[in-house]
Amino acid sequence: MKARSNKDAMRIASRQLNVLFRLPVCFVLCWLATACAPIKPVRVAAVALTVEDVGRAAAKQTDPVLVREGTPAYLMLLDGLLESYPENTRLLTAACQAYATYASSFVREEEQERIALLQRRAMHYGFRSLSGKLDFPRAASGSLEDFTAGLERFDRKDVPALFWTATAWAGWVGSNIGSVEAMADLPFLEAVIRRILELDESYYYGGPHLLMGIFLAAKPAAMGGSLPQAKVHFDRAFAHGGDKVLMTKVYYAQYYARGMRDRELFERTLREVQAASADDPPEMALGNIMAKGKANRLLERTEEYFAGVLE
Repeated sequence: MKARSNKDAMRIASRQLNVLFRLPVCFVLCWLATACAPIKPVRVAAVALTVEDVGRAAAKQTDPVLVREGTPAYLMLLDGLLESYPENTRLLTAACQAYATYASSFVREEEQERIALLQRRAMHYGFRSLSGKLDFPRAASGSLEDFTAGLERFDRKDVPALFWTATAWAGWVGSNIGSVEAMADLPFLEAVIRRILELDESYYYGGPHLLMGIFLAAKPAAMGGSLPQAKVHFDRAFAHGGDKVLMTKVYYAQYYARGMRDRELFERTLREVQAASADDPPEMALGNIMAKGKANRLLERTEEYFAGVLE
């Protein structure tokens, strides 16, 4: 009898989901606020799965304008769902990824204050998704040794939440580079990236290695940055399929080639991005199209970046 009730509830939730994604966001939020309490957990759990599907579908899109214009509604939907189910780790991770991606991909670079606000929101959604095992804000205000020990509580299944949290955290630090608070976070952020590398270095086409490569290339040598070590991680990212992720090549040019003052490598890498197929693999189509646009913008500034460098 209980199994039948669960099936009936899932059928109801499924029908309601079909309606949900046809409604304007303002109506969705009202619907969630007034929904019947007994089947609310079932409904929100089903929506969490559907939200992930929406994210995967968006990643295959070849029209960045469509995604850029639709993302604010998607973000509001996630916010509304989390008001209803604030401890759903899948929704929290999806919100972290969505806010971080929107801030880095669709907000103009000159809007640094807005980017920082969006990245902070992404970061805190990520912290909440991991809070069952570690209180990140409190732990990151303590000793690095205790924080690193706390990271041992996480295992391989936590990698997606850890990865997107670290991505958002790195984005926030990058947007607040002159802040004492952001600089104080650097060793804690590095500890998280190293823990992800220990758990699954291949995640998201070598994404953890890409994060570490950018981190080491962007950080001044006096603070522990190292271009040779950064190259090791970029190469590992490429070995895990990152050569298909065009943004990996873009960041390699932007952070490593530019840091090395290697104009030939910078231009050659970005021209490879320009010539590459955007939909191989299909699930990276949107990101690859965005990477091509970023490659074009970087190439336009070549003279500025390499002024005074001998050919």
